[in-house]
Amino acid sequence: MFDDLPRSALEAMDWRMEHYQPYFQALYQTELSAENVQSWLTGWTQLGELIMEVFARLAVANSQNTADAEAERRYLSYVESMLPPLQMANNLLQRKLVESGLQPEGFEIPLRNMRVDLEIFREANLPLFVEEQKLGTEYDKIIGAQTVTWEGEEVPVARLQVAAQTPDRAVRERAWRLAHERYLADREALNALWVKFLNVRQQIAANVGFSTYLEYRWKAAGRFDYTPQDCLNFHAAIEEVVVPTMVRLLERQRRALGVETLRPWDMSIDPTHPMQLSVDAHPRPALKPYQSIDELEARAESIFHHVDPTLGEYFATMRREGLLDLANRPNKAPGGYCTAFPVAKRPFIFMNAVGLHDDVQTLLHEAGHAFHVFESAPLPYLQQRETPIEFAEVASMGMELLAAPYLSADQGGFYSPADAARARLEHLQNMITFWAYMAVVDAFQHWVYTNLEAAKDPAACDAQWSALWDRFIQGVDWSGLEAFKATGWHRKLHIFRIPFYYVEYGLAQLGAAQVWRGALSDQRAAVTRYRQALALGGSAALPQLYQKAGARFAFDAATLREAVSLIEETIEQLNAQLSN
Repeated sequence: MFDDLPRSALEAMDWRMEHYQPYFQALYQTELSAENVQSWLTGWTQLGELIMEVFARLAVANSQNTADAEAERRYLSYVESMLPPLQMANNLLQRKLVESGLQPEGFEIPLRNMRVDLEIFREANLPLFVEEQKLGTEYDKIIGAQTVTWEGEEVPVARLQVAAQTPDRAVRERAWRLAHERYLADREALNALWVKFLNVRQQIAANVGFSTYLEYRWKAAGRFDYTPQDCLNFHAAIEEVVVPTMVRLLERQRRALGVETLRPWDMSIDPTHPMQLSVDAHPRPALKPYQSIDELEARAESIFHHVDPTLGEYFATMRREGLLDLANRPNKAPGGYCTAFPVAKRPFIFMNAVGLHDDVQTLLHEAGHAFHVFESAPLPYLQQRETPIEFAEVASMGMELLAAPYLSADQGGFYSPADAARARLEHLQNMITFWAYMAVVDAFQHWVYTNLEAAKDPAACDAQWSALWDRFIQGVDWSGLEAFKATGWHRKLHIFRIPFYYVEYGLAQLGAAQVWRGALSDQRAAVTRYRQALALGGSAALPQLYQKAGARFAFDAATLREAVSLIEETIEQLNAQLSN
């Protein structure tokens, strides 16, 4: 009967539970055996693909225009009326398979994941998950509505990133202050929303019997291969290895700018990565990689063809099929992401391009996720494609580094050789500063979810964020800007919307640096290993996925030091190239 399912998710956008129920019922009523379990999993996969793609398309429409009341209504209606019964139905199927004792070939990791899902599943949490999704939509609306008046025009705050790259320090300061004053205007609204998030999450953990949300989230996120202590060790390694390197980079930046102290407007205005060294310390115009979104797409496609012809064709397919929404505009949700349309076997990339090199970097990053979707699509079962985030981000960050040799126009990219060197220099510097910023975000969340009552006081959150900022972010003068610094946690959407989703980036960046190290000696072989690892989806454990890609899953100072040394050496080489 699964052959009767719609061939396109677009045909099921208005389906309700009664449309899905006969298919679930057929799966429930099947008596499982070794002979039929594969066909049973195939039917479950077809049903799950349809459900996931419908939800993904509704979520995309909602993020494309946060002021579209009908898109929001349809999305929230699905979240409220469909997700709870669908989660219940899926839970029953998981239980049926686990209790059957069957071990389908290639299904060891999905079965492990299912056992934990069953362990922490509570029906009482389903309406709380709905409430959490609704609060996330409210966060997006607050951030998406943030606009300022710049040069007589009302623009989204993200547009100020262009002004923030001007060599004119006074203009940078004016843009930075304008953006951060606008952020601060929503302080009370975000504080009130934060307390609601914490109350919901506290109840979710309590319903499962955990004393802290950290314990719950660790299991819910499928963190089988590392512990909270490993994360704290990683923070300590970053403090030992990365922070001194970052201080050296910032001191070079200060001397080159000829200023007494570095101020925040000598960095990036981007709230998602406020420690980017995107201000050029030399009197050169900001990198202008493209004049139109079509040019951004076309040059990116050329780069991917140089990295690997198959990857290039994947991206060409996305262009042909309208699977890219790249330009920034008013009321568009913040950030960038790649989602999957599993029925169509296609990814979709969403971002907020404003004409800067950071857009190129973001597109390379999200394309790595997209390639992961393409490469893992042949896996027969949906559950095998559920890749752990810690490796999914190796796909994206690894692509940024694998694509770096092709940024110059003579290699199909955007820049002259000198500007390509500037772009690579910016990226590598930002890898260093990112680890430090990541440590702030992750350490903050460890504090929040082991001190939940204290964290319900936004003033305590401000103080904790400030203390962590001072621990990991050194070399920038925030005097007189304490309120802006203290509320930096407001501007990190992961903290509100996706709790504990951030250390994955730091771990994956360490994995990606190891992939890059391999590429320096043999780019083709490194790309081959990268694609082979992506093709495994979530069918192997995290350490094995890293190993397949030519890396080691690690938290220690020694592994981090190897990566940081390589990055710093390359930075020195690029600086020498630019000074000639």
